[in-house]
Amino acid sequence: MILGHIGARQGSKGVVGKNFREINGKPLIDWSLDMLLAHPLIDQVVVSTDDEQMYEHSVAKGALEIGLRPAELATDAAPKWGVWQHALSASEAITGQDVEAFLDLDCTNPLRIPEDITGALSLYQAENPDMVMSVCEARKNPYFNLVEPDENGALQVSKQLSGGVWARQAAPVVYEHVGCVYVVAPAYLKRAKTLYEGRVLPYEIPSVRGFDIDEPHDFGLVEYLLKELQNGRL
Repeated sequence: MILGHIGARQGSKGVVGKNFREINGKPLIDWSLDMLLAHPLIDQVVVSTDDEQMYEHSVAKGALEIGLRPAELATDAAPKWGVWQHALSASEAITGQDVEAFLDLDCTNPLRIPEDITGALSLYQAENPDMVMSVCEARKNPYFNLVEPDENGALQVSKQLSGGVWARQAAPVVYEHVGCVYVVAPAYLKRAKTLYEGRVLPYEIPSVRGFDIDEPHDFGLVEYLLKELQNGRL
């Protein structure tokens, strides 16, 4: 069984109620939920939330009935990893089936396309890693144009190489971690405590589709990009 998962907490410091806020005609969560429910490779879908309205909305659409997430997993400090572990355990208990792959979509990244799910699963099945994680090439590079102050307060390149790097194209490739799609081996999810303990492989997406909604102004930007994507211009 391939289990699709969405984590959608009620609270948000950056944008209040963002996961159920409407964007381009439907709640933000539905841009992820509808894609999981429609994808032919996803066998079951589970939504982990502490919000009664989002939970009932998701179950009515076809998500598993695992109940609201425990209070200790609904705080600002609750790690994603613990939420995933709980959702996996609860889903296996309800279905009575072992999960072959745990696939998570972040609510805050609605710019994915169905091929991202297919591609990440194909990489997971071909390479058998502990985890596949979506990334995009970083817009700023620590070997070239990311700087930090030294002990005297003077700016230095964050990651220095012998001889320096004087052109962006000559810098080593660095990725941004984006919440488009994750595929996790259930055995790894059950035994590990963090994302990076095992063999984690990158699934690269275009940087223009790597935007997350974290701040109020992000809604306007992502709304515009969604329209461009829907009209085939992205």
